[in-house]
Amino acid sequence: MDAEPVDAAPAESAEVAAVQERYARFAREEAPARSALYAAWASGVAEDPGIAGILARIPAVRRQPPLVFAVSRLLGAPLAGFAEWAGWVRAHAEALAEETDRRSLQTNEPLRCAALLPALALIEGPVALLELGASAGLCLYPDRYSYRYDRDGETIALDPAGGASRVVLRSELAGDPRLRMPRVGWRGGIDLAPRDAADPEDRRFLETLVWPGEEGRAARIRAALDIARDDPLTLLRGDASDPAVLARAVSLVPEELTLVVTTPGVLPHVPRAGRERIVETLSRGEIAGRPLRWITIDPRELHGAWRGPVSAEAEGFVLALDAEPLATVDPLGARVVWHRGSGAPRG
Repeated sequence: MDAEPVDAAPAESAEVAAVQERYARFAREEAPARSALYAAWASGVAEDPGIAGILARIPAVRRQPPLVFAVSRLLGAPLAGFAEWAGWVRAHAEALAEETDRRSLQTNEPLRCAALLPALALIEGPVALLELGASAGLCLYPDRYSYRYDRDGETIALDPAGGASRVVLRSELAGDPRLRMPRVGWRGGIDLAPRDAADPEDRRFLETLVWPGEEGRAARIRAALDIARDDPLTLLRGDASDPAVLARAVSLVPEELTLVVTTPGVLPHVPRAGRERIVETLSRGEIAGRPLRWITIDPRELHGAWRGPVSAEAEGFVLALDAEPLATVDPLGARVVWHRGSGAPRG
């Protein structure tokens, strides 16, 4: 890493302005409810053209505030105010740009399973789960976690057959979806850069993606990583928008299981052309002649594949089964608002 502070190299003013606007929006709309520290860092970037110029060296697809902040922490940036963080950035500008360029956001949040579970409950098992953008696969163990849904002053509890899990997922629930533990006979995922739950460096990176101030989340991810480490799944390296990669993954799925493909929050991070290929393929309901069910969690405006009305008033992402909207959910699983009783079990 650089031993001496360096100044930002000259950057196109438009690029610097774009960084400042992006970080201002993050500070204003995304960070305050989750991390006061990240809100302060982002506000500082928005007001400091020098730091914004350093971040402008990073390719636009890697400049997301949560990724830049996480990578800086991974490299040793202090969990301190903006002035101290900015000083660290100036001293390590080259290392930060290089490391961020080779990383990507891989928010492997097991709590998303609390949002997936009501859709999974509509599918008769046993199932084979195939997640696109799986990272370390922590959203592929819904049968290994405990759930506590808080609804109207009561708590609905579900546990694995063997008893309470070391990972307990708590979520707010509105409405009356069917809730039951899934029967999972196979689990696998595809990712451009799969993470190994047994690898110390991969574990550290996934934990660093947790925002400062999110109490309990890092411990939950550590416990889920332990489950994944002790019960390894099939993870393929590749581009899930490539039909050949999808076909290869599907060929590994035992024929007797119902194939369920999940895309929980990943599609917004896929470039548009690839995203459109994925949506078109999954909307057909089969891959290489193999029938499938598709569970997704997406922003409502992300695509036009919905097979039913999408509430314009409800906050959150859309949970859908076979593109049929079922609920609006917090994208990380902390809230589920059930809107429909459709999606009857089949297959």
